[in-house]
Amino acid sequence: MLKKLFQSFRTPVRRAQHRTTPEVLNSGQHSLHRGQFSRHAVNIVERLQNAGYQAYLVGGCVRDMLLGITPKDFDVATSATPEQVRAEFRNARVIGRRFKLVHIHFGREIIEVATFRANHPQEEEENSHHSSRNESGRILRDNVYGTLEEDAQRRDFTINALYYDPVSERILDYANGVHDIRNRLIRLIGDPQQRYQEDPVRMLRAVRFAAKLDFGIEKHTTLPIKPMASLLRDIPAARLFEEVLKLFLSGHAADTFEMLVDLQLFDPLFPATAQALEHHPTYTHTLISEALISTDLRVKQGKPVTPAFLFAALLWPALPERALRLQSRGMPPIPAMQEATHELISEQCQRIAIPKRFTLPIREIWDMQERLPRRSGKRADQLLDHPRFRAGYDFLLLRESAGEETGDLGQWWTDYQECNDSERRDMIRELGNKDESGAAPRKRRRSSSKRKRSDTDSSSASGE
Repeated sequence: MLKKLFQSFRTPVRRAQHRTTPEVLNSGQHSLHRGQFSRHAVNIVERLQNAGYQAYLVGGCVRDMLLGITPKDFDVATSATPEQVRAEFRNARVIGRRFKLVHIHFGREIIEVATFRANHPQEEEENSHHSSRNESGRILRDNVYGTLEEDAQRRDFTINALYYDPVSERILDYANGVHDIRNRLIRLIGDPQQRYQEDPVRMLRAVRFAAKLDFGIEKHTTLPIKPMASLLRDIPAARLFEEVLKLFLSGHAADTFEMLVDLQLFDPLFPATAQALEHHPTYTHTLISEALISTDLRVKQGKPVTPAFLFAALLWPALPERALRLQSRGMPPIPAMQEATHELISEQCQRIAIPKRFTLPIREIWDMQERLPRRSGKRADQLLDHPRFRAGYDFLLLRESAGEETGDLGQWWTDYQECNDSERRDMIRELGNKDESGAAPRKRRRSSSKRKRSDTDSSSASGE
């Protein structure tokens, strides 16, 4: 992976320069034809052109088609403002404030239409309702409209600055994007340091595209990333949640993780886990890698992947040490684990806004790790019926694959699920009268009349 990532260091490279006149590739000079694209997207382009506006299919759908990849969505860029687009389509909605767009709905398919953007003016005060930056140069609002040429200059990477006209079937290339696709390179348009200052998430996008497309990242695009990685701490936590899902649920999570760590982008996203990676590198790296390899396989097989399990794996290596620290202060093991869980998730949500619908299952998956060793009596069957049993069991196997010693607990639960009722009773009996933590045998339960005499003894005998 790292050999691929830095392959461009060994060859002469040149920065992507914007041209005012594009390279035009006619239909005989490329492999695209209009029938490959969403008919709804093509119809939008045609209607906007017939209404007197410029309009093109743009970005990822053009790039992916040139690479023989089926695009997930189709975007349109146009000279029409969002209000003018909405006036042309009854099924259109204007969305966004930071970056105003139009979504045109065709049943479940949504075509995103963006107005050509221009560079931000130097005098921000005069256009504060259209654009703004913070002190570090990050763009907070981007609704400065411009020409097609200016829009191409504002796009992030050369491979995303390709405009396809399905009417004439021509490609307009302003930044040597076709050249970089052929050479399998991720290259920023313009000065990389300035572009990362405008939007630090572009560093994550560079990694995501490199992993997804199996491209290298060009030298000048790579060099500023490590010194500027800390800028990600200023990105709103809600936006980072969406970006992290794109990074790890695209089917290339394992490669993405390696690149994030190498470019020091993992630390600002998962600071506690980054510390665990430093203090316990083998275990942490193995557990996360195994989880991401499994995630990639499920994505490729079209199986569902829950972000809860993903985040549970990404954060788990930071949890045990916190729990042990609390135990050293006199807190019992289970309350220490619960408190450590609360602290870790709360801190992580300050950096990445993981919604409650995922943090609750994360807690339950981790809680199952404490409950799975306790199998005596009816507990094993009760755990099997627990809605989080499967996730908890899978997570146990993940921990074991990373080298954790659990006394073959994973194999025990694997066998237990495959046994009939009689065999399960035998397995429970084999556990003996000891509890699973190795404590002394419990006293036999007293009769109900004797239990009434001592609530304390009753509580002790229950083992709860």
